Amino acid sequence: MYQSKLKSALLDQLFQTILKLEDVEACYRFFEDVCTIQELQDLAVRFEVARLLYEKKSYAEIVKLTKASSATISRVNRALVYGAEGYQRALKKTK
Repeated sequence: MYQSKLKSALLDQLFQTILKLEDVEACYRFFEDVCTIQELQDLAVRFEVARLLYEKKSYAEIVKLTKASSATISRVNRALVYGAEGYQRALKKTK
């Protein structure tokens, strides 16, 4: 079983709440209250970068498509290669 380095009661509570959101509208309402607009946009870009890397797109293609910095692309790629498999598990569910 996976053991996160970040595990805490507060994060458990947050994640359990997110899992109970019923639909996209509920997610919009919750995340608009919890996050800044920039934080949400950054999360969306990172997930799109992960999707494109997962599809074996080049850094140049990803920059062109997302306007993400090479540092962001590199950070996401590092998470895909050495991370907790969170991106891969989420991406497999979206196929």
